[in-house]
Amino acid sequence: MDRTKNSPPRNRRPRPDGGGSKAQTSGSRPNARPTPRPNRGSRPRLEVVQKRQDRHWIYGIHAVKAALANRRRIVHRLVATADALQEIETEVARRADLKRDIIGPEGFKSLLPPDAVHQNLALDVSALGPVPLEPFLAATQATSTLLLLDQVTDPRNFGAILRSAVAFDVAAVVVPERHSAELGGVAAKAASGALDMMPIVQVVNLSRAFEQLKAAGFWIIGLDADAPQTLRSYARPARSAIVLGSEGRGLRRLVAERCDLLVSMPINSRIESLNVAVAAGVALYELTQKPAG
Repeated sequence: MDRTKNSPPRNRRPRPDGGGSKAQTSGSRPNARPTPRPNRGSRPRLEVVQKRQDRHWIYGIHAVKAALANRRRIVHRLVATADALQEIETEVARRADLKRDIIGPEGFKSLLPPDAVHQNLALDVSALGPVPLEPFLAATQATSTLLLLDQVTDPRNFGAILRSAVAFDVAAVVVPERHSAELGGVAAKAASGALDMMPIVQVVNLSRAFEQLKAAGFWIIGLDADAPQTLRSYARPARSAIVLGSEGRGLRRLVAERCDLLVSMPINSRIESLNVAVAAGVALYELTQKPAG
């Protein structure tokens, strides 16, 4: 987990009870909980902004399968060896108008980066449009976990984080419009299909988005290696938003100050920090072991 040297903000919302640890609050009940918005049954259809002109290749069997199964994904052309095509017959059958080209293994060299692990499959796609925050919140269940990424720019890290987010039932990943990883073939391959399974909510300013999330009952929990309290010491709120910082400097100061609380995940002192993708997986596992409430 990447470090930040910022001190915890003084004026935060009351923290969730730490299950035995003393909650440090100012003028509020220590056991106060955000009031979840009611689950209204049917979930509204999320508006998505499509970027039809932004095209790239997705490769690898899991990434290609997930893209073909995702009805929001606009697909243009599939290239594959004859053997590889047989492995995705079911998914291809759902895309009757998809152009398909059978090529030999050497044909991928002119289409993909030299280090692409393509498994003899590549799919020409349009980029997925981001999900705006407001309609997403309207569709969110009463008990939900979000993952917020503060300028995580490495596509391999981003893809690995998406994979963990799907594994631990995160409702969405929230990112800033600028200084975020490119969601192309590298991220899709690292995500092993999760890029087409996980809603990506894009916001202009991450700190400002916190206010909307707080109004909707989310607790904003920043991961900070220097925080005196640990993630394990807090009860899990019904609505949680975990914030992770960038690969280099961790949480930015303004982002850390706007979190409701900062928590750490203690590790052996011989290692300074965890990779951000590893930290995300550990934090989500730790959080989901607790009952929400």
